[in-house]
Amino acid sequence: MSDAGGVTGDDAAPRRGYAKGAARRAQILEQVLRMVAEHGVDASSLRSVAEAVGVSHATLRHYFPSRDDLLVAVYRAHEGQRDESGAPPPSAVGRMRESAVLNRDVPGLVQLYTTLAGDAAGEGHPVTRKFFRGRFARIRGELAESVRADQAAGRIDPAVDAADLAALAIAASDGIQVQWLLDPDAVDGARVLELLERLVPPPADAPRPSDERPATTGG
Repeated sequence: MSDAGGVTGDDAAPRRGYAKGAARRAQILEQVLRMVAEHGVDASSLRSVAEAVGVSHATLRHYFPSRDDLLVAVYRAHEGQRDESGAPPPSAVGRMRESAVLNRDVPGLVQLYTTLAGDAAGEGHPVTRKFFRGRFARIRGELAESVRADQAAGRIDPAVDAADLAALAIAASDGIQVQWLLDPDAVDGARVLELLERLVPPPADAPRPSDERPATTGG
């Protein structure tokens, strides 16, 4: 009999097994994340991934039942690593611009994102569609809060609909990413998104550049 509050032998074995399984899943996920970041997703069938990371196809299917489950988990892990930075969120469009800068170093993960987004828009990918619907809803909400904070601080016209601007920022960011993947030398995503940020209107009563120049005396 175990001590009060302790774990019995019957309980301890399943918990150890669960912890071991979770650690193995995390290890496989880390290997696949590294592989996708370096090489993209062209060869990422479950069988080819299993061979690349040194596990059996059956073992990989145990942790990730489908290719969609695996790739969504990989992208979640990538986003989790980004979120661990703890940096305060910039403006709504500024957040997209910062992501564009970071993405230059991981084109394989940008390719993964666009592949998943394309799958989510089609039929036959319920896991991916559910992930993207939830992800877009979450990011639209977070960006809309950033817009409202900028409006309260007098940086954005309060007449601008915060949710609409959030959706526009996401659309611009995703579209620019596709163009950058296809022709990296022709498109600078961060610069384009900086232009979008400058185009967002300030409050109507904000000083215009011409209003800020010192007055001159008549000649």
